[in-house]
Amino acid sequence: MRLRALLDTDALGLKLLGGEDELDRTVRGVMTTDLRDPSRYLSGGELVLTGLAWRRNAADSEPFVRILAQAGVAAVAAGTAELGHVPDDLVVACARHRLPLFEVHESVAFATVTEHVVRQVSGERAGDLAAVVDRHRRMMTSGPAGGGPEVVLDLLGSDLDLRAWVLSPTGRPIAGPEAAGPSAGEPTLPAEVRARLAAEHLATARTGRRGPHRVTVGQTTYSLFPVRTGRRAPQGPPAGQSARDVRDVRDLRETVLSEWLLAVEADAADWTEERLDLLHGVTQLIAVEQERRDAARTVRRRLAQEVLELVQTGAAPTEIGARLRVAAPVLLPGLGTAPHWQVVVARVDWAGEADGGPVAQALLEEILADPASAGPEQSDRIAVAHTGDEAVALVPLPAVAGEREGFGAGILADALLESVRDPLTAGLEDDGRVTLGVSAAVHSAEGLRGALEEARHARRVAAARPGRVCAAGHQELASHVLLLPFVPDDVRRAFTARLLDPLRDYDRRHRAELIPTLEAFLDCDGSWTRCASRLHLHVNTLRYRVGRIEQLTGRDLARLEDKLDFFLALRMS
Repeated sequence: MRLRALLDTDALGLKLLGGEDELDRTVRGVMTTDLRDPSRYLSGGELVLTGLAWRRNAADSEPFVRILAQAGVAAVAAGTAELGHVPDDLVVACARHRLPLFEVHESVAFATVTEHVVRQVSGERAGDLAAVVDRHRRMMTSGPAGGGPEVVLDLLGSDLDLRAWVLSPTGRPIAGPEAAGPSAGEPTLPAEVRARLAAEHLATARTGRRGPHRVTVGQTTYSLFPVRTGRRAPQGPPAGQSARDVRDVRDLRETVLSEWLLAVEADAADWTEERLDLLHGVTQLIAVEQERRDAARTVRRRLAQEVLELVQTGAAPTEIGARLRVAAPVLLPGLGTAPHWQVVVARVDWAGEADGGPVAQALLEEILADPASAGPEQSDRIAVAHTGDEAVALVPLPAVAGEREGFGAGILADALLESVRDPLTAGLEDDGRVTLGVSAAVHSAEGLRGALEEARHARRVAAARPGRVCAAGHQELASHVLLLPFVPDDVRRAFTARLLDPLRDYDRRHRAELIPTLEAFLDCDGSWTRCASRLHLHVNTLRYRVGRIEQLTGRDLARLEDKLDFFLALRMS
């Protein structure tokens, strides 16, 4: 379509601010962004929609417009909701680079413009997906005629014979074909395949390459299309790096851990450019749904933020309780009784530098969603706030469950990461970490402050462990594990090396399994018969191995002090 066609569409209500001579330009697509440098997501010919959140002062307009012009975009459409008007410096910069500029009235949603452009462009570009694009409004509306991303996937199947799924960054199914028969209601894509696709997507997306990414699992090839939404880039480059380099890295970090992906059961290597463009257009429609889902979280986030601020400022329990009574019906409608509450704290770090609360907030909302449940709204019962460099989740538990199973019921740290550890580890690669802490369940406002501190302390315990994705729960704070994170690293290394390196070297040379034997012996409280039974060894063989351990280390496993030293060394290694 041509730019001038946008002005002829009254429903869009666009106002031309400059570029009258360029209105015959062809629009090939649309992109919504508030990144200061969105060039990696541009291929030329796009109508760029921006809310101007990237603009801090007048000097920011020139570099932003220059980047768009160099990328060959067709035009810019600026919303007025952020500043109340389109600033003159943006008008001047667009005129200098001969880039047409439209004003989008605050009453017109970017989604409306996006849907109109995608429909027109896709309809003119090819016919095989015309039915999908023509029915885009039905895809993005709720109710019997809509259903969000499920509808677009149904139409991909019926019109193009393509099976496809929308997945979260952790591999949780947002939408896709479901199994029939005894497994009715379950995703047709197995959990292990979803986790593999999410991991491959996160790892590849970190490179900044434009999708689709092709992945073969078993005998099946999948093409992965990232679902891009507009994100705001953090500011402030560290010393020694250019602002452009830092923005590139940080923009990827913000998006890769929070945006959905479209997995298509097909090899896109031989697809025509037109069909690839159409599938990218479908991801834009799905992005509208994700942005709508994110907007729907606003109320829950605000509730969590209010409770968090009350707790941190030392408000009276009665005031906190009143706010919890407001939150409970929103998070657990129809409950009728006051729930118990758990607190989960998360932090995302990149190369030792915290990435800020909002990134951890979006990721924690996804981690806490039920991995076995499909749909975009499975985090409705979770309220997540952020403060400083961490995110804090307020999770309600039905009181009946707490009474039946005890206050330890609810979220467990190990189970929390079981289904998301592998995908997130791939996305974090070699410079990122996610650490989480989980509190015990509390039944009143009086216990919430303690639960917050407990979750924060558990997260610090998790941060002291090796691995890209770590969690710790309240159960571990009542044992020796509480002390281990605060031992200096050099002391930990020296202590474990002195006790365990001789055993590791011996195992490596002789395949003697002294380390596993030591672990089992301590776990059996020094019982020869129980340990030998567990290891399927004769007691004399076990005695020989323990004797070799004592000989190599100069310790005596009959002494409590030496047993304790070995136990701590194994836990710290």
